[in-house]
Amino acid sequence: MAVLNIKNLPDPLYEKLKARAKRQRRSVAQEVTQILADALDEEERPSLLELRGLGKELWEGIDPAEYIENERRSWE
Repeated sequence: MAVLNIKNLPDPLYEKLKARAKRQRRSVAQEVTQILADALDEEERPSLLELRGLGKELWEGIDPAEYIENERRSWE
């Protein structure tokens, strides 16, 4: 099993980590492992570039500038 050393971890952050580990009834090392596992196991979210064109069928035939101007007028 690998070993991870963290240098220059700010004391306030370590104290929060220690408190969180205590609430979860884990050691600090177990809590760090869980936090990293949760963060890295999340599904990758698409980038903004991958979202290009999403929903474009909803805007077909609509002039964006005109739509925004109409929306702004409706707020007055």
